[in-house]
Amino acid sequence: MPKRPEPRVITPHLLRDWPLPAATGGDKHDRGTVLVIGGSRNTPGGVLLAGLAALRAGAGRLQLAVTESTATALSIAVPEAKVLGLPETGAGSVSAALPPELLELVSQADAVALGPGLDNIEETQKILDMVLPAVGPGTAVVLDAYALGALSRGPAKLGAAVLTPNRTEAAHLLGRDVGPDLAAEATALAERYGAAVTLHGHIADPSGAVWREESGAEGLGTSGSGDVLAGLAAGFLARGAEPAQAACWATYAHAVAGQRLAPRFGRTGYLARELLDEVAYTIGTVSP
Repeated sequence: MPKRPEPRVITPHLLRDWPLPAATGGDKHDRGTVLVIGGSRNTPGGVLLAGLAALRAGAGRLQLAVTESTATALSIAVPEAKVLGLPETGAGSVSAALPPELLELVSQADAVALGPGLDNIEETQKILDMVLPAVGPGTAVVLDAYALGALSRGPAKLGAAVLTPNRTEAAHLLGRDVGPDLAAEATALAERYGAAVTLHGHIADPSGAVWREESGAEGLGTSGSGDVLAGLAAGFLARGAEPAQAACWATYAHAVAGQRLAPRFGRTGYLARELLDEVAYTIGTVSP
C-alpha cells in the first residue's frame, strides 16, 4: 500500500503562495454569486450565518432561499441579499416542492451552499436530488448539515464541491464510526465522494493531497459555527477558488477568527455570529 502523504500545515505563507483569484473589475458580479438554500421555520439563522460568511469571504452577490414564513424577516436582517421564500411542510421544514425560480437561480449561481438550517432528512434528500442536476457547468457546491445526511443515503453526481461534515455527519457519510486519524478519514471521504472535504481542521481532496489547520480550538464547537464555515467555503468558491483551495482558506479563516475572539470571550465563550466580525480581517492579513 502506498504511503499516505503527510498533511501540509496551513499557514499564512502557504496561503499567500496559493492566492485567491483576483476580481477583474470593480463590479459585484466579478466576485461571484452565492446562493444559500436551507433554514426552517425554527432554524432560519443557519442561512443568515452562512450567507453573511460568504459575503465576508468576498463574494459579490448573495441570494438566500428559506421557508416562506421566515423570508420577510430574513430579508430585513440581511438587506444585502435577495431572499426567496420556499414552500414549507406543516411542521415548518423546507418542502421539496421547489419553485422553478429556485432551480433557475441554482443554474446561474457561481456557488450553491445547501444544508444550513434544514431539519427534515426526507425532504432534504428530495431537494438534493432536484438541486444537483440543476447546477450549472460553472457552479460549485457546498454541502453541509442535513444535505450531508441526504448525500450519505445514495450516490450523487458531484462536480466541483466541498463537504463540511462534523464527526457525526462524517460517520453517516462513511457508514461507520469515525476513527482518531481525521486526516485519513477526510481522505476516505474525499475519495468516496470525489469532493474536497474539511473535517475538524483536516482537509483532503480526491487527488490524495491533505492539509491540517492548527489554530482551531474547542470554542469553534458552538451552535452555528459550521454554518459560518460552509458560507466561507461558498464565498471563496464564488470568487473562483478551486474546491481544495476554498476548503483550506475557509478552514483557516474560521479557525483564526475564533482564535482572535478568545482573548475577549474565553476559549469557549464566543458565538458563531461573532466569528463573522473577524473573518474579513483574518483574510485581509493573509491576502491584503
